Amino acid sequence: MSEKQQLKIEKPQGHHCFACGTANPIGLNMQFYFTDDAICSDITLGRYHEGWQNMAHGGIITTLLDEVMSWAIIYFKRAFFVTRKIDLKYVRPVLIGTPLTVKGWLTDAAESPRIKTVGEIRDDQGRLLVKSTGEFVLLSEKELSHVPDKAKREMLSIFEKLPKDSPFA
Repeated sequence: MSEKQQLKIEKPQGHHCFACGTANPIGLNMQFYFTDDAICSDITLGRYHEGWQNMAHGGIITTLLDEVMSWAIIYFKRAFFVTRKIDLKYVRPVLIGTPLTVKGWLTDAAESPRIKTVGEIRDDQGRLLVKSTGEFVLLSEKELSHVPDKAKREMLSIFEKLPKDSPFA
């Protein structure tokens, strides 16, 4: 898919989230785009992300998939939620220094307040390296009261800027 067919997704600035935060000097600062009914992020992991020699640490891999599946919910559902469960299957080693595409999308196999997702990581040759499933839970109004107002306003602003033609919204 060409760059022109990718819709870049705006994210809040200045946060310290390890996966997507822009103010975390040791974070991944993942960037996201919509393409082919999924949310994607392109990233190349380096030596500070290493687990076993020349391979990415499993916790970093889990973080990548948790984050891209979360942004799929943000994009398609425009909702506040938390991660409940993630399952991964490693198919091939995820080597550091290799360009990766991390992809996440929703399934329709859950009833509210649960949301089910699928994720995968592929290398620059298109080979499947890791696949995952995730289950997330929408926050109730009471649970949402624990989220700072500034954070809620920032996310609501992001929701408003997303395209209105999502098949899951």
